[in-house]
Amino acid sequence: MMGLNHDSVTDKALSLPADARLKLVDKLLASLNPPVEEEVEHLWALEAEKRVSQLENGKTKLISGNEVFARIREKYGK
Repeated sequence: MMGLNHDSVTDKALSLPADARLKLVDKLLASLNPPVEEEVEHLWALEAEKRVSQLENGKTKLISGNEVFARIREKYGK
């Protein structure tokens, strides 16, 4: 990248069409945090398994969405 500095790279990137800029942003972000999405998916899978196990073992119980919202309204008003 001889002769390219931060400003010239920025200017060139900003002159790209919106879809090309979006692809560039995706690639730049992926280069900073490559395995994060896989790790997050794995952690959510573990959490789901834990919650299913708690339900099956009777350590927790489900409540209806209506009850959840009623409790929220009672606690916070409206």
